[in-house]
Amino acid sequence: MSRVNLAIIGSGLVGTSLALALQAGAESRGWQILLIDQFTPGSIYQPCYDARSSALSFGVRQIYQSLGVWLNISRRAEPIKKIHVSDRGWFSTIFLSAAEEGVPAFGYVVENAWLGQCLWQGLNKEVVSWRYQMKVTRMEPLPHGYCLTLNDGTVLKCDLAVLADGGRSNLREQLGIRVKTRLYNQSSLIANITPDKAHNGEAFERFTHKGPIALLPMPDNRCMLVWTRKDIDAKRLLGLDKRSFLSELQSFFGYRLGMLKQVGTRHLYPLTLVKAEEQVRSHLVILGDAAHSLHPIAGQGFNLSMRDVSTLAEVLLAGPAVPGDLATLQNYCERQYLDQKLTVGFSNQVTRLFGSAQPLVVLSRNIGLLSLNLLPQVKHWFASHAMGMGTRPDM
Repeated sequence: MSRVNLAIIGSGLVGTSLALALQAGAESRGWQILLIDQFTPGSIYQPCYDARSSALSFGVRQIYQSLGVWLNISRRAEPIKKIHVSDRGWFSTIFLSAAEEGVPAFGYVVENAWLGQCLWQGLNKEVVSWRYQMKVTRMEPLPHGYCLTLNDGTVLKCDLAVLADGGRSNLREQLGIRVKTRLYNQSSLIANITPDKAHNGEAFERFTHKGPIALLPMPDNRCMLVWTRKDIDAKRLLGLDKRSFLSELQSFFGYRLGMLKQVGTRHLYPLTLVKAEEQVRSHLVILGDAAHSLHPIAGQGFNLSMRDVSTLAEVLLAGPAVPGDLATLQNYCERQYLDQKLTVGFSNQVTRLFGSAQPLVVLSRNIGLLSLNLLPQVKHWFASHAMGMGTRPDM
C-alpha cells in the first residue's frame, strides 16, 4: 500500500492551484503531492467560442504572480479596466475605473481551459504526481492520516487529505460533514456574446426587475454573459432560439455595446449558497466549492477560494514536518474566518439587494448607488471588493 504526504482529491482550478502553491516548499521538505481526479486535463489548449471562463480578481493575479505562472496566464487574460453598474429604469449609475484605483485592472477574465493548462504546465512533476480517470470511492480516517480507496480497487494512505471535488461532493456527505444551504430559487444562464461595438475592457452589471445581467469582457471582443433569473424563466430563456434570445437580452441590457449579434451555447446553473459546517478535521481539509459555494452575482466565489489556497499553503509550510495535525489546520481556519464570513455575507446581501423587485428595495439600492458616486471613501471600499482583495492586509 503506497503512501503520500498530501492527497488532493479534485484537480480542478482550486486543487491544482493548491498543488502549485505548495510544491516549492514541499520539494524542500521531501513531501510528495498526489492529485486525484476522474477527468484528464487537456495538455493542448483548443480555442473555442463557447469556452467557459472565470473572472480572476486583481488579488488572484498577485497570487499567481508569486507562483510564477501569471505571465503565461496573461497571454489569454482580458483585463477589466472599467466597471459600469446601472439599474434599468433609473438614472443612478456607478462608473469605476481601475486607473483611478491605481491598479492596471480590477480583474481578468480567463478561459478555464487556458487557466487550467497554465497551472498544469507549472507543476513540478518530481513533486506532484497525479492519478486521472480515477475516483475516490471511500475515505477512512486513520490515527495519522486517511486511507483512500479508488474505483479501480487501489488503496493508498496520506498524511493530509484535501477535499476539493466541488459543491456536490459525495465524499463530504460520506464523511458526515453537514452543510448550510440557502435556496435562491434562481438560476444563472451563462453564455458567450459578441457585440458589434468594442468592449474596451469594460464590464457591465445591469440590474432589472427580472434579475441582474453581467457582461464581462473576454478576448476576441467576446463577452461572458451571466444572466440571473427565476428558475422557470431561466429555463424559458434556455429554450429560445438564438434570434429571440438576443432580442430579449438586448431589450433588458440596452445598446451600450451596440447590437448583440452572436450568442454561443447557453448553460444553466441553479443557484444555492452552500457552506460546510466543518472545513477541517485532523488530517483533513475541505476546500473550494466543497467548503463554500456562492451566488455569482458578486463574483467572489473562486477568488475567495484562492485566498483560502494561499493561506492554507502558507500555514502548512510553516507547520510541522508531517502535514495534517489539527492545530495547524485550525490555525488556517482562524486566519480565514473573517474573510470567509464577510465575503459570504457580502455576496448574500448583494444577492438580496439587487435581486429584489420590491419598490422600497429598488429605491434603497438606487439611493445606495447614488451615494457611492458622492462618497469617495465608500466608492473605494466598493472597488476594493470588486478587486477581490478580501480582508487580508496583504491582498
